[in-house]
Amino acid sequence: MYKTMSEIKRGIYRHYKGGEYEVIEEAIDSESKEEVVVYKDIVSGKVWVRPTEMFLSDAETKEGKKPRFEFLREDEKEDSEQKYLRALADYQNLLRQTAKEKSDFAKFAISDFLQEIIPVYDHLKLSIKGLNEEEAKSAWVEGVKHVLKQFKSVLESRGVEEIKTGGEKFNHDEMEALEGDGDMVKSEVMSGYKLAGKVIRPARVTVWNKE
Repeated sequence: MYKTMSEIKRGIYRHYKGGEYEVIEEAIDSESKEEVVVYKDIVSGKVWVRPTEMFLSDAETKEGKKPRFEFLREDEKEDSEQKYLRALADYQNLLRQTAKEKSDFAKFAISDFLQEIIPVYDHLKLSIKGLNEEEAKSAWVEGVKHVLKQFKSVLESRGVEEIKTGGEKFNHDEMEALEGDGDMVKSEVMSGYKLAGKVIRPARVTVWNKE
């Protein structure tokens, strides 16, 4: 029983009479359905086709039986190409991994920075919260509002967004209930924030059952 096509190695073979040939393909005869080997003369480049069974059979010689075609080595050209493709794939994987590590580091660095800067933003918002109509018209309040607008713009440009709470249904993933009982947000005690869609600080709220 001879080998199936999938078991035949691609590469260089020596014919028992001395010539060297490269197995370049395996195929099936469309008429006879016979498996065949397609191979090329290394010197002349001429292409031959031979039934697989015959290709792998033994030949009678003066010294006795010898393999008709003896496998010598893998094709160096093909081997080099495979090495190149593997190296290219490894390089592309390295680039993707490096890009991911840079992205993760940037997110971590921003998140760490936000833990320090967000309290300042919160304090500025609290400083003008609850002012009466007359106080809200003062120049210093207008100045604080301008700074808050800049703060918000910078945070948004870095992928930071405030968690919406006003009139929203209580969300266990984004909010923390400090007081009340219910499934609707009654008021916001402290703002919550998300970075690139990930909660970095939940919004602290009071809740109630809105009727």
